[in-house]
Amino acid sequence: MQNTDNTTVERELELKLVLSPERSVPVPARLAYRTDDPYAVHVTFHIGTDHPVNWTFARELLVEGVFRACGHGDVRIWPTKVDGRGVVLMALSSPDGDALLEAPSAQVSAWLERTLRAVPPGTESERLGMDDGLAELLAAAVIADELWLRDPWPSDESQDGEL
Repeated sequence: MQNTDNTTVERELELKLVLSPERSVPVPARLAYRTDDPYAVHVTFHIGTDHPVNWTFARELLVEGVFRACGHGDVRIWPTKVDGRGVVLMALSSPDGDALLEAPSAQVSAWLERTLRAVPPGTESERLGMDDGLAELLAAAVIADELWLRDPWPSDESQDGEL
């Protein structure tokens, strides 16, 4: 049964857009996790324009990226230390360009912990009602098969072999 108790777990934080090893600029951001979209995390970057930049990727990717390098293609995440501070680096690539962002590990980890309490790993599909939906589809397929296998026209041959 689909859980309709929708919750959003948000966290405002300041990331750093890394321009070079010596230079970065602050970027206000919002991390958001919605229990009605349990596999995804949403990051909104406020870059000083009227239109914030939004990224969505797998929560599992961010959870793993707090501990070890992961991802490929558009989103890559890995932990490191900068000036003795634990940070999580996110490399984002799009047709519009590439960005390397630095986030404080402690804040990201605390927010992730809240998302994991809201929807524990392995229970995401229960939030979507996928099992119920699949059961409905399979039940409809069984009924359709039974109808398909049933002969809609009685045989022209008589039961006694008479013509």
